[in-house]
Amino acid sequence: MSVSVPAATLNIVLNGFFEDNSFVSGAEATAADAEIFNALSAAPEASVFPHLARWHKHITSKGDAINSLKAAEAPVAAAAAEEDDDIDLFGSDDEDVDEEAEKLKAQRLAEYKAKKEAKGPGPAAKSMITFEVKPWGEETDLDELEQMIKGIEMDGLVWAQKGQRIPVAFGIKKIQINATVEDAKVSTDDLSDLMMEFEDHVQSVDIAAFMKL
Repeated sequence: MSVSVPAATLNIVLNGFFEDNSFVSGAEATAADAEIFNALSAAPEASVFPHLARWHKHITSKGDAINSLKAAEAPVAAAAAEEDDDIDLFGSDDEDVDEEAEKLKAQRLAEYKAKKEAKGPGPAAKSMITFEVKPWGEETDLDELEQMIKGIEMDGLVWAQKGQRIPVAFGIKKIQINATVEDAKVSTDDLSDLMMEFEDHVQSVDIAAFMKL
């Protein structure tokens, strides 16, 4: 995972993300959680970032085990490599090429393919995007606009449960809302264009933060 957002924005983005997710990826803490945890300069204020604070407290409770999360993927990768090394597709160079050897090669090849197919494809690459949607004026109904935005549906798109209202100027506020997307299925440009189609409500759409998961 790579994070390239300012510290002030990172807490806002992560708080929105952990509103709908217990961990960075999956149902338990992984190396990705350890990386985000270590990237935070201080514990988040629970009164300001309640969801991020809950996650931070849970990861903190692991103590020194946090460091083992960072290395958790290495043994798995090594074991997988060792498993592949144990599969000799073509037998020893010293074997006589005979009918029995050919049968053995075919059997090993079939077993190898079966193991690969059983593992299935890896998890889909995902990103979390923070959109900032600016209305035309203070008279725009932001609750209605947020519902219109969340009404945009695509395969591989999940909106956060609740957006935030960020003051702009002269009483005008913009909507800041997070979306988790599968990179192969959802284009950020398409999402921005669809929001801009609400032309009676939306003046501009900007991406405030983009984080790979």
